[in-house]
Amino acid sequence: MASVSPGPAPPPGAWEEVWHSAAEELAALRNQRAFPPVLQVLRVNQVDAQRLDVEMTGMLREQLVKVFSFLRPGILSRYEPELNLVLEALVFRFSIWVDRPTPGNALMNLRYRNEHAVRRGEVGPVRTGLEGPGLTRSQKVLYAAALIGGRYAWLRLNSTSALQRWGDRDRTTWANRGWRLLLWVEKSYRLLAFLNLLHFLRTGKYRNPVEAVLGTRLVYDRPTMSRQVSFEYMNRQLVWHEFSELLLLLLPLLSLSSIKSTLLAPFQSSGQNSATSLPQESCAICRTSTIAVPYTAVPCNHMFCYYCLSTHAAAQANYKCPRCLTEVEAMQRHQPKGLLSDK
Repeated sequence: MASVSPGPAPPPGAWEEVWHSAAEELAALRNQRAFPPVLQVLRVNQVDAQRLDVEMTGMLREQLVKVFSFLRPGILSRYEPELNLVLEALVFRFSIWVDRPTPGNALMNLRYRNEHAVRRGEVGPVRTGLEGPGLTRSQKVLYAAALIGGRYAWLRLNSTSALQRWGDRDRTTWANRGWRLLLWVEKSYRLLAFLNLLHFLRTGKYRNPVEAVLGTRLVYDRPTMSRQVSFEYMNRQLVWHEFSELLLLLLPLLSLSSIKSTLLAPFQSSGQNSATSLPQESCAICRTSTIAVPYTAVPCNHMFCYYCLSTHAAAQANYKCPRCLTEVEAMQRHQPKGLLSDK
């Protein structure tokens, strides 16, 4: 058996270099474990969740309006901002306030996370990057006050300023100053919302400025839930849209009266017999015995309702009298002569 000769001894201080390199790797591993990796949440899921919440609130509003359908008309329109406030507060109370997702977030597999706590490293063991605490009580209160209360205050101020015509008053009055302040606030918020939209499209974080300020970010609730997209409903919508466009294009080109007369052509003989048996004082078209606006057909001098004969003559160029099959002349050339003031 051959003997193995020992290698050269390491230089002095080699263990310190190994220790420093290992310490740097351990520190990187600790930082990676403390802070979650970069998380990408689909933007379409977040937008769809917001849309679904709006649609659900609208359905609740419709049901509530049906409950008060027998009240005096217009009474609910005066309190529409208050009605929206109550419905949105109920949805918030039983979803976000109790650390549950809203109906739209639940369908899109989303939940709110305290992003400020994640940035401070207040996260436990990280596996998927979705870990993180929920919203604090102060975040919930500010969220409700800004989105729900702020939306109600804005709608009520706008309706009040429009009804009282703040903008038409003198510029030195407090009403006109308040109206100009509302315009400035609206323009500023729209600019801020536009900038936030650009940031949302770039990073996928924070759908509105309120979420960006409060640090309430939407993340996936369950990491193992697959995103199943069904295009069946969209296909039906596309087919129906194309079909409706085709109908809107063809219907103005069709003459319904001509089609109706063609289909009823085999039954004209029986219709003529029944029309000839009617009294002379009755209209041969609607067959009513009391003619509201009598009209004498030209040249057969039979009596008709003015609206019945004018409608049929306008729809069919060669319209014939049902009593004698005499072609009725153009109505517009004989309206002053044939229209009777009384029977």
